[in-house]
Amino acid sequence: MPAARPATAASASTAPRPADPGVPARPLPRIDLLLLAVSVSGISLSAPLISATAAPALAIAFWRNVMSVGVLGPYALLRHRAELRGIGRRQLLLAAAAGALLAVHFALWMPSLRMTSVASATALVTTTPLWTILLMRLFGVRAPRAVWIGTAVAFAGVLVLTGVDLSLSPRALLGDALALGAGLAAAGYMLIGAEVRKTVSTTAYTLVCYATTAVVLLAVCLVAGTPMSGWPAGVWWQIALLMVTAQLLGHSLSNRVVRTLGPSVTSTAILLETPGAALIAALWLGQWPPVAAYPAVLLILLGLVLVARGGRR
Repeated sequence: MPAARPATAASASTAPRPADPGVPARPLPRIDLLLLAVSVSGISLSAPLISATAAPALAIAFWRNVMSVGVLGPYALLRHRAELRGIGRRQLLLAAAAGALLAVHFALWMPSLRMTSVASATALVTTTPLWTILLMRLFGVRAPRAVWIGTAVAFAGVLVLTGVDLSLSPRALLGDALALGAGLAAAGYMLIGAEVRKTVSTTAYTLVCYATTAVVLLAVCLVAGTPMSGWPAGVWWQIALLMVTAQLLGHSLSNRVVRTLGPSVTSTAILLETPGAALIAALWLGQWPPVAAYPAVLLILLGLVLVARGGRR
């Protein structure tokens, strides 16, 4: 999973204001649309690459975050040293809490890719916006009717998909449960991160968050007795490629273009991760989902599109 996707309802305040009906709408910037396409491609490669990497899923998650900190750290210390020193205790604790939830997200989602199909795991982890809506409702934030309709449609798809996987094996159903839990953890990560970023730059926040994620995953790996090394050089290159494509290109570029394209366009485009990952897994790994899973995945995507569109308000 990648690091978190832009939340539609939570990010609604950054969406462009509706244009005057009498004035033609501005065309979307081509360069940002190109960057968004690169972002979606990078994110779509994440799940098949994790599934194909011959290393324990928890170890992949740990080293992915360690590498991200190694790349981001020098820049953050050079350009944001004063800010890092001045972060208040509350913001530091919240950033650490977000990092812990991100660790939970990785610890659930990445093993799920070894238990169920890439298509199922990816479709279920992209329910993050639905969990975000439900969590925000607990705090008194009301969503438009279209968002709730989309949520109901997507969860109907979830029920159908889990029923299909149950017919395959209990292991596949457990993988579905892990992917759903990963989506819930990512929702908490995004909501806490949105609060921290009100006063802390994205760079400083990301460094603290990823460093916390790496520490938590290291503890999990040690407790679980997960091997941390001893693989061929090709495995290390795959983990490095995962870090570059999923985190540096994928999620970083999506965070870059959301300011100009708006959360609705960006979030809807990122939903292409599901068919993109499924196609890559089918062509590269020969992993074709059962025919009965296709309608369920389409229901989930349709519901998420409705959520993304309704979230513009």
